[in-house]
Amino acid sequence: MAESHSETQLPFPPFKSRWWALNTHVHTIVPSQFMPVKSVSVNRIEIDTPDDDFLELDVLDTYTDKPVLALFHGLEGSSERFYIRNLMYDLEKAGYSSVAMNFRGCGRRLNRQKRFYHSGETSDYHLLFGWINDHFPNRDIYAVGFSLGANALIKSLSELKGDPLIKKAVAVSPPYDLRAGSINMSKGFNKIYEYRFIHTLKEKANKKRGLYSDIPEFKGKTIYEFDDMVTAPVHGFESADHYYNSCSSKNFLKDVRTPLLIIHSKEDTLCPLEFAPFSDIDNNPFIQTIFTNEGGHVGFVSSPGNWLNRSILTWVDSPNDLYLNAV
Repeated sequence: MAESHSETQLPFPPFKSRWWALNTHVHTIVPSQFMPVKSVSVNRIEIDTPDDDFLELDVLDTYTDKPVLALFHGLEGSSERFYIRNLMYDLEKAGYSSVAMNFRGCGRRLNRQKRFYHSGETSDYHLLFGWINDHFPNRDIYAVGFSLGANALIKSLSELKGDPLIKKAVAVSPPYDLRAGSINMSKGFNKIYEYRFIHTLKEKANKKRGLYSDIPEFKGKTIYEFDDMVTAPVHGFESADHYYNSCSSKNFLKDVRTPLLIIHSKEDTLCPLEFAPFSDIDNNPFIQTIFTNEGGHVGFVSSPGNWLNRSILTWVDSPNDLYLNAV
């Protein structure tokens, strides 16, 4: 069952795991590797950034007056990942437009600048929100972030301080404590996930070194080591710990002033829910949560199917004034 916390309850669909989804790794791996990716007709465009770089966006416009959703993928993901594409498909069926952003270096082309992306980089989020506001006038803007994308979304919402530009948001499986999460990634079966992340991160760093010879050469084996040797110095942090302390979403949840739904499995092995700042969440009336007893990381193999997107749509479809009694 899904456990929901808020002063204002919505009729979220109950979560029931399929009988064969025996553990969190099944919930995580099966959707990622075997779930069909639904076909959506998107327009791939590039927009300029203030630092002479570019962002690759996938735009799906339903040409209705319904809100536009900004979508943010996870670590080493892209706008073509199953959870982004399938959500775009379901949103389109419901009449919503969407714009999925590829983090720098995660699209079809390597970005121009020395920097990549990281868990606390929010300037591109704010740039995208402004772009949507300009190109979809008189349309409300909602946002959905997954994993790393959810961490940066939470940070961006705290920076906006309730700016009415963003009316509503969803964070799926965010890493609340980046340091604890990165150490946890090197334990047990999680090493399989870590190996895949490191493989592509190292590959990108090597390509970027062809443009910038001072990009550090990574010779480690863990996410923590990569962030300490590459992510931190490239993005102006003193160390991995400085980066983690500056960017962990647990530091920003108390300051969120935008209606935010957090969806997380208590069994999530990659971003354990135990790292969440429960007091800050419970005491913030703008935050509602769905914490399922079963499930994986950005993966919920449910019966009936598509529980995650049905839950997101329940939140998206709810009237905005529903939250007025809670604040």
